[in-house]
Amino acid sequence: MLDTPEAVARKREFARLLGEFRRTAVLVPLGGEPGPGEERGLLTADFNGIRFILAFSDEQALARYAQARGEFVREWTYRTILGARLLDVAMPAAGVPCGVALDCADGTDGMVFPPVRGIVPDAVAVDRDVADDERADDEGAGR
Repeated sequence: MLDTPEAVARKREFARLLGEFRRTAVLVPLGGEPGPGEERGLLTADFNGIRFILAFSDEQALARYAQARGEFVREWTYRTILGARLLDVAMPAAGVPCGVALDCADGTDGMVFPPVRGIVPDAVAVDRDVADDERADDEGAGR
């Protein structure tokens, strides 16, 4: 099936936005209180079996999120993390299918980076070809 010109344009725009996200430092709030001897993790939300790291392009976007949650008056602690580091390191380290939701309080102006090939490492992509993984394992075992 051939892609329509509109589909090609949308893919090109998404690739541009993904590249921009990878090169940009974003704000990632820290989640709940840690247990003894633990560090606070990144703020996440689960949706349909996928965990999403919540990231924000700037303090104003984070403030809109806090306002939407009715938690505007509390102090929000966050880390500044390069988008590429979220996609290549944090998402695979989650241990479950994990994506990034950027500026999630901004409706259609927000962006979602799901855990699929081309966004995250293939080994943790939910759309990877499991048969290829099994063949690679079988070939490695035969050595």
